[in-house]
Order: sequence, then structure tokens, then C-alpha cells
Amino acid sequence: MRRLALVAAALVPLTSLATATACSSPAATTSAASTAAPVPSSATPTASRTPSPTASPAATPSTSATPSPSGSPAASPGARSCADVVARMSLAEQVGQVVMVAQSSTQASRSGRATIRRLHLGSVVLLGNSTAGRSRTARLTSSLRRDVGRVDGVGLLVAVDQEGGLVQRLQGPGFTRVPSAEVQSGWSDKTLRTRAATWSKELHEAGVDLDLAPVADVVPRSVGTRNAPVGALHRGYGADPVVVARKDVAFVEGMHAGGTATTLKHFPGLGRVRGNTDFAAEVVDGTTTRRDALLAGFRSGVQHGTEAVMLSSATYRRIDPDHPATYSRTVVTTMLRGDLGFSGVVVSDDLLGEALASTPVGTRGVRFVQAGGDLALVGSVGAAAQVHRGLLDRARSDRAFRTRVQQSATRVLELKSGQGLVSCSGS
Repeated sequence: MRRLALVAAALVPLTSLATATACSSPAATTSAASTAAPVPSSATPTASRTPSPTASPAATPSTSATPSPSGSPAASPGARSCADVVARMSLAEQVGQVVMVAQSSTQASRSGRATIRRLHLGSVVLLGNSTAGRSRTARLTSSLRRDVGRVDGVGLLVAVDQEGGLVQRLQGPGFTRVPSAEVQSGWSDKTLRTRAATWSKELHEAGVDLDLAPVADVVPRSVGTRNAPVGALHRGYGADPVVVARKDVAFVEGMHAGGTATTLKHFPGLGRVRGNTDFAAEVVDGTTTRRDALLAGFRSGVQHGTEAVMLSSATYRRIDPDHPATYSRTVVTTMLRGDLGFSGVVVSDDLLGEALASTPVGTRGVRFVQAGGDLALVGSVGAAAQVHRGLLDRARSDRAFRTRVQQSATRVLELKSGQGLVSCSGS
């Protein structure tokens, strides 16, 4: 597995894809594409994506009404269900909907576009820091969607890490400079909601559907900057779970108001660990429990309509000592689905993270989906093909697993429907 050391400077690009994912270093670029190549000037920004409703004005989790998913169109009485759309897909197309592949935030590679078309991959995440600005990013996302086409009328979902501070992938003209979550936590909830709506509109106009934010991890004061993935990078909203929950809700509501879907991360929390799962082979939390008070941000974010939740790749000894959260049915199905009542898309952190390196690449997606996960994020084109092959082979030979793939693909389409990428309704 290719891994480089964490670079201290915020905008110095790395070559390892996994370092740019949600549990990550501040700067990275994909090796699948040339980061400095020009974006085609003939492409135009996506114009058909549906804007979301205005966020609830409430300032705290306890008083806000739960918003509908970002941009969800009203389903007509005769509307087809997303499950029906999935059922009409080939098995390879269904598998493609549960894989998200990395592409450069400056120009998607030829090999990436070809692989997305060939494997019917349904989602991409833009990695690497870009200063190209909103207009050029919009041309990139539009040309990428046009080149890869639609699968059974289902469009390509585009995601990005746009937290703020050291983790703001898209910058330049048309993008507001977003401060770190540590700075955001000092604002009032109303101010954060309003500013998040502005950031969201910028992403929406750039053709981005899903922000892999906000961070819901609570870093105790006793850990502080010794926490490599969050505390050391100023990515968290603080040490008080009540405050973190309020800020997560304000961010989610603001994003929804601007038309962008959100992703709480990294469930069930990375605030107590020391190592970064992108670089460390074993990252263990020996404290967090199933009903831990530090889960407050996830609980409130789910109650207020986040479309996705990203899993941690750490292992939680007091929850499931035998599996990292990525592969844990206890974490995904019992806690997230059951205890928190989450019915949206469960996305992995980068499956190429070092914490998962003991599992063959082609098996990682299978174990993730078996645990109840829906969208496997893979930080390179070649590895995404291996993950797709592993999922497809297992689905062909195992009827129960094939049903799981269909369930996950349906959840992904429900998220896409809310972003205007397919016309279908939930169950």
C-alpha cells in the first residue's frame, strides 16, 4: 500500500490518494490524473440539479424541526420507486452504484472516465486541493457527467471534502475561504447556518452533490492535539458533545438550504484515538461504548436529516473488538441503523486506509457491504476496479449478498433522487 508521511503545510500536494479522504491529511492529489491539466472550456455547469428547501430556523438540536433530504422532489402518486429502478439494472450496474471512486479535483483522468463507464460506477469524490475556482470546477463536473453518461437514467453523484481549514478541497474564485471547524465552533448557530448555506450554494453551482462533512467527532480536552485525525488538524467542533451536536445541526441545515447533501463522520467517533487510520496499521479506541455521550453529534445530525454517515476505520474494543467499524455489523446495523434510526447512506472512509491493509483489496468492499454499508469509497481507479470485481463475484454466487447490494443501491438512488440525479421515490 502506498503511503506518504503527513505533510505539515496545508496546501502541499501528496501522491497518496487515501490521504485526501475524510479521516485525512490536509492536502493530497490523486495519482490517477494530472492535477495541472486544463479543464475543457466547452463544458457547461449542470443546470438541472434540484435546489433544496430552506433549512429550519431553529438554533439547537432540541428545537429544530427535521428537514426533508436536500433537494428531495415531491413524489407523484404514480412515481416509480428507487427499488424498481435498481431492479431493472444489471447486476454489474447495481454493484456500480455502491462504489465511489476518486478523481482529481482539477481534471478527471482518461483512465478514470473509462473505468467509470466500463464498470458503471455511480459516484466520484474529487480529491486533491484545487484553486481553479467555481466556474472551472463546474465545467469539470459537467464534462465528467457528460463523458460517463447515465446508467438507466441515473446520473453520476459528485462528492468532495469541504470541511474548512486544512480540509477544503475546492478553493479559488467563486469559493469562500472556509475556516476550520475549531473556528466555526466560536460562531453562533445562526451564523454558522447562514455561512454554511453560502458555502453550499457555491458547491451546488460547481456541480457538487454531496459534502463529506461535517465532522461529528468529539475530541476530549485530555486528548487534544494528540488526536492525529481530528484534534491535531483543528477539524472538530470541540470537547463538549452538546456544543458539537448543535454545530453539526447548524452545518447540516445550512448545507441543505444551499442544495448540498451532507455526511456526518466518522462514526462512532475518532475523537479518542491517537493514530490516523490512513497511515497507522492499527488504530484502537478502548473507551467508546455503544451508548456513549460522545455520539451526540451523530445522533442529532441523523435526527436533522443528514443524507449520509461515514464510518471510522478504527476498532472499538468496547463495542466490537474483533472488527474495525468498517466491517462491524454491531457498529453499522445495531448502532447506526438500530440505536440511531439512520435509514440513509452509510459510506466508508477510504478503503485503502492503512488500518484496513490486512484485508485484500478485492475483499474490503464485500466485508463493508456485509456489515450493512452502502457506498464504498476507494481512493484509486485500479483499486476501485478490484473492489467492484470482488462485490460482483460475491453477488453472483450469494443470493443473500445480492439482496444486500440491491438494498444499498436503492439507498444510494434515494440520495441521488434528492439531488435531482434520478427521478424515483423512496419506499
